[in-house]
Amino acid sequence: MFSRYKKSAPATKPQPEAAQPKAAAEAPAAPASQSMRRPAAGHLVPAHPGVNDKERKRKERMAELKVELHKRLLDNLNLSALEHASENDLKQEIASISAEALEELSVVLNKDERAGLHQELYDEVMGLGPLEPLLKDDSVNDILVNGPQQIFIERSGKLELTDITFKDERHLLRIIDKIVSAVGRRVDESNPYCDARLADGSRFNCMVPPIAVDGSLVSIRKFKKDKLAIDDLVKFGAFTEEMAAYLQAAVATRLNVIVSGGTGSGKTTTLNALSSFIDNHERILTIEDTAELQLQQAHVGRMESRPPNVEGKGAVTQRDCLRNALRMRPDRIIVGETRGEEVIDMLQAMNTGHDGSMTTIHANSARDGISRLENMVAMAGIEMPIKAIRSQIASAVNLIVQVSRLQDGSRRMVSITEITGMEGDVISMQEIFRYERLGIAPEGKIIGRFTATGVRSHFSDRFRQWGYDLPASIYDPIAAE
Repeated sequence: MFSRYKKSAPATKPQPEAAQPKAAAEAPAAPASQSMRRPAAGHLVPAHPGVNDKERKRKERMAELKVELHKRLLDNLNLSALEHASENDLKQEIASISAEALEELSVVLNKDERAGLHQELYDEVMGLGPLEPLLKDDSVNDILVNGPQQIFIERSGKLELTDITFKDERHLLRIIDKIVSAVGRRVDESNPYCDARLADGSRFNCMVPPIAVDGSLVSIRKFKKDKLAIDDLVKFGAFTEEMAAYLQAAVATRLNVIVSGGTGSGKTTTLNALSSFIDNHERILTIEDTAELQLQQAHVGRMESRPPNVEGKGAVTQRDCLRNALRMRPDRIIVGETRGEEVIDMLQAMNTGHDGSMTTIHANSARDGISRLENMVAMAGIEMPIKAIRSQIASAVNLIVQVSRLQDGSRRMVSITEITGMEGDVISMQEIFRYERLGIAPEGKIIGRFTATGVRSHFSDRFRQWGYDLPASIYDPIAAE
């Protein structure tokens, strides 16, 4: 896409094809393997029939059936043997047990209903219950649960209410406990919130009653299996070829970069894409609260912070990881998100030989990002004159990349700003590229254009010395189509 600006053409990386289809639901009612059975349990109670609306009655009937069959599965399955059973064997076992139960209850289901029920039961036993279909849907970016009866998803930047529900609050809490216990964390009344990650790397956050008033709150930022490269983001309109060429030069020549933006604006995606410009022979250490960076280099050391245990001990903060990382001979340090006292060590690392380090922060503009860094230094309890703090920031940070999610759900790199030094007590900055909004189309889509500001990069000489001689035309204030 922007090969005419590259120092040398890198090897082309094949991109995955379209998303895979949802998992097949049907499981044949084959004879069960006795090794996964427990001794027979008691009989089931028939599901209580619904009333009034036919569709609601059917859903209630299926929900009751699923609850009863799930209890039957827990009574009959040898859970310790599940680890060694194949997916097909387990589905056959579930189909066999459920067929017996349905016959006991004199319940007749058609083929589609039976297949759907088997898949839901499999998800309950081996997956995350009602959330499994959403996790398998590659078009879903976020899953947002507001209590057991309300589940929203984000698709293409827009929120949608689904018809998927949990049976009740206990059902939702059971799924939450299944997630957090898998990564050695806990959530209960004494510790009512938790950050964790799913097996596929998706980011998970929850808050349970009594803090969550109307039922447990869950948010899942799904892990992208397809790593978006710079060319992909250019094609999607996140920024232009000229901006990509400039960013390649900035990262390759080891400028310290901060990616700034709001929640869901694409900071981590941008950071992942920028990291593709790092030389494969450099040693990179990443530090995160929840590991989600997908770096493509061979030499990457990943660290993840840890909350305190039940006794309030054993916590390992991002600052602890960062301090230790400085003793591990890193070429570059990448902090997933800087939001606390670790900012002091991050600035020190950028100032003491670890050029090319990167991080993200929450801020609405480049200037706000600087103010946020100042506030984080102050919150760390370091008593320094404001001029000294600003001088430290000005010498540590070279570039601020501002990303934003617009009203139509699209994500854009709205500004690339360089920090050029100090003028008195003020940090001096110059914007190189920006996104100009021109209006809104009738269908609600934002109309805008990317343009250079006409200001030549403060680091042009550095780029040229490293072999990235960008043409002067890249800075011409002409909108990129």
